[in-house]
Amino acid sequence: MKSLQIQILILFLIYSNQAIGQNKPLEIKDYARWTRIVTATPSSDGKWFAYALRPNGGDDTLHLKSLTDGILKRIPFGLNPSFSENSNFFSYFTKPNKAETEKLKKGKKPILQKAYLQSLIGGDSFEVESANSMDFSSDEKYWLVHRQKEEGDKESHKGSDLVVYITTEGKSFVIGNVSEFALNKKSSHLAYIVDAKDKIGNGIYLMNLTTMSTNVLDSDQKSYLGLVWDDKESKKKEWSSKGNRFAVLKGEKIDSLEQQVNELLLVSEIDGKPVIQTLNSENPDFPKQFVISEKSNLRFLQDGSSVWFGIKEQEIKFKADKDTIPNVDVWHWKDSYIQSVQIVRANRDRNATFSSIYLFGQNKFVRLSDDGLKTVLSSGHNMFKIGLDEKPYISDINWGVSPADMYRVNVKNGERILVEKLVNRPLQQSPDGKYYLYQKDTSIIAYNLETNTKINVSSKANIKFMDLEHPYPHEKPPYGVAGWTKDGKNVILNHKFDLWMLALDGSKAENITKIGDKEEIRFRHFKLDKEEDWIDTKKPILLEAYGEWTKKNGYYELKLGGNPAPLFYVDAMIGSLQKPEKAEKLYFTKQTFEEFPDFFTSDSKFGNIQKITDANPQQGEYAWGRRKLVDFTNSKGQRLQGTLTMPAGYIEGQQYPTIMYFYEKMSDRHHAYSMPVYDDRPHFSTYASNGYMVFMPDIIFEEGKPGTSSLDAVTSAAKKLIELGYADKNNIGLQGHSWGGYQTSFILTQTDMFKCIVTGAPPTNLESFYNNIYGSSGTVHHGIMEIGQVRMGRGVTPWTHREDYNRENPMRHIPNIKTPFLILHGTKDGAVDWGQGLELYNAARRMGKEVIFLSYPNEGHHLSNEANQKDFQVRMKAYFDHYLMNLPAPEWMENGVPHLNKLYDKVK
Repeated sequence: MKSLQIQILILFLIYSNQAIGQNKPLEIKDYARWTRIVTATPSSDGKWFAYALRPNGGDDTLHLKSLTDGILKRIPFGLNPSFSENSNFFSYFTKPNKAETEKLKKGKKPILQKAYLQSLIGGDSFEVESANSMDFSSDEKYWLVHRQKEEGDKESHKGSDLVVYITTEGKSFVIGNVSEFALNKKSSHLAYIVDAKDKIGNGIYLMNLTTMSTNVLDSDQKSYLGLVWDDKESKKKEWSSKGNRFAVLKGEKIDSLEQQVNELLLVSEIDGKPVIQTLNSENPDFPKQFVISEKSNLRFLQDGSSVWFGIKEQEIKFKADKDTIPNVDVWHWKDSYIQSVQIVRANRDRNATFSSIYLFGQNKFVRLSDDGLKTVLSSGHNMFKIGLDEKPYISDINWGVSPADMYRVNVKNGERILVEKLVNRPLQQSPDGKYYLYQKDTSIIAYNLETNTKINVSSKANIKFMDLEHPYPHEKPPYGVAGWTKDGKNVILNHKFDLWMLALDGSKAENITKIGDKEEIRFRHFKLDKEEDWIDTKKPILLEAYGEWTKKNGYYELKLGGNPAPLFYVDAMIGSLQKPEKAEKLYFTKQTFEEFPDFFTSDSKFGNIQKITDANPQQGEYAWGRRKLVDFTNSKGQRLQGTLTMPAGYIEGQQYPTIMYFYEKMSDRHHAYSMPVYDDRPHFSTYASNGYMVFMPDIIFEEGKPGTSSLDAVTSAAKKLIELGYADKNNIGLQGHSWGGYQTSFILTQTDMFKCIVTGAPPTNLESFYNNIYGSSGTVHHGIMEIGQVRMGRGVTPWTHREDYNRENPMRHIPNIKTPFLILHGTKDGAVDWGQGLELYNAARRMGKEVIFLSYPNEGHHLSNEANQKDFQVRMKAYFDHYLMNLPAPEWMENGVPHLNKLYDKVK
């Protein structure tokens, strides 16, 4: 027997070497050589580019590259790169490597970062130990670093050193005991809070950065927090007119009360003698038994006339011996939210506040939200906001929708006007907050908050803006909003392929891209300028483009009235497009299955393209596959597509062992690079490198028939691969995870077409799963079962439609299993309860089926521990190698692993 196995192994190695030529096959031991690019950051003048390379299981190396002369600086363990406004300075952190970090964690010692500043014009540098955060002033004259408290300082105060470095002078000074700091955007003033030992010197301080003088604005033996300038959310064009006032909370904790007692301080007229206005619970409009809460952030309305904050009901602290109190959760049928949801959301609900406004010009308090209307949306409008009341529609069946009644709320007096009952599909507010767009039935409605009028802006269009192909059985969603025109007269909506401009008065609807439907290219507006909230239709409009069937990707330019013209449209996936503020340059990634998504730069029209990173040059040493698109139809004649990964050294006409991996629509990943990483998915690069084909087919689901639909699509796809001469019909395996795990588990019970199956975190029993809890959110699965991913249909339950559930339930068909299969599941899965995998294992084991259950203690829906990830990658490949490549089975597959032989438990 061993002799035969050795012969097979030799033949496989010979075949592999012939197939892949001189390049070596990729193995998991090689994964450590692969790196990904993180924190890619160009300077505003386009002359510098910073990025970090993060290897699998390793430490980041920050790179700073000059795009003028190509000089590259490598910074071990560097992170969080940042350039100053005028690109004259570069800053970053460094931290201990992973090994040292783990050692510090085990020793319960602080993990300290170091902050660095480097001049890009003179070569000078400056560094700060024990750095917590850092920031440049907008004029780049100052670099500020907030340090962590000194090790060993166990005092309760929050303050620590703030280091201020003057870049123009190369000098620095330190401000002690700072807990918070903030510069206004025009860099004229620095406000900071002192929180010192024994509260001595606690207060608000203001430094004039022109005169370098400091004023103590308020000082008390209380706590100050929540510092915010009125220009925090402003555009650059507004900076000169704002940054003249800020707000902060001042409060104290009282031992007998749950909530800290705060007052709101508003500081204005900072260029002269600063004026402080105060709001507290003594204001005549302030509700009794409430406090201003530090659990909600302060922010200014757009015009700077008001401060938005949260209030919370005060409570007396409940003090008792826990041993004398029963520990019981009462699950009641009248609960709005099931107890498990309440438990998961307990901390969030405990910290929830009600939105309120302080109109400091009138010294007036206005409450905006309460138990009857908990949600009030922020917007750019200074008088009216949108409020949403979800309470009438709370249901276990809601999935993918949050139905609510919609109100207009007046922030000047709190007045509410009902706008629309039952809105399932809100869309977007206009940048100035004047309009709120939502879908009602099949129409798109623009609500004018100023005039309290509703206009059906889609009435002149000969199409519906709903995604009628949306795969779930609930109200179909709209395709979304592209943007609002700068003249304030139109909104631009997405359709399946084209963009439509709809007049906000309902008078006109126009397809402005025209060719999308005809050429089956999906056009979407792409915003390059982060400062621009509107679409200027007098200028060329940048569009992202994607070919539905070709998978081409890139960018077009649209001049209103004409057809979109391609700028850069290629057979690849383009991403991470960004433009530096002060240079006519673009940065983007380009990837295919064979090409890692490195960064490229070009001019503003995608001309003169140059590659500027090379993250994984070692790939050239390895055998690598390629991809092609394959069209097929299911039994109903519906056109489907999949992406086929061809093995390295593919020989035309030769049939190969094949793995099919699926979920829903997968062909969109055609150009996705298959990064070798540690996780629990099959990596197509590895399998292709080792002589496999991998196919990812698209699946169309019929309501009420999730398993049957998948069976149809997957078997149709397999038959097509066999017909085309790609797949070896005797050596096809399946792999799916989560929703794909349900599908693989169902297919397992319906056909013996596949040689082996690997199913991960699978819902296996539709009846018990229906009443399971989604552990991470606490929600019951009724919604996902009826109108969500499982899509059995609204009101279709295991008791009303028993036959349908039995037909689609893998657990009802266990005796039919003829295929060996492997189950992966983590015991702490917060999406699909571990018991689902256990049910399938126990039933199959009882019926004498060939099943192995890989159960990973304390792992979630996906494996997160690196050792476990590597373990599963090795076991999954060995499983496929044995069944699809006829390689010898390892001992754990043949005979299992007795618990007392488990290596993890042997470690002392």
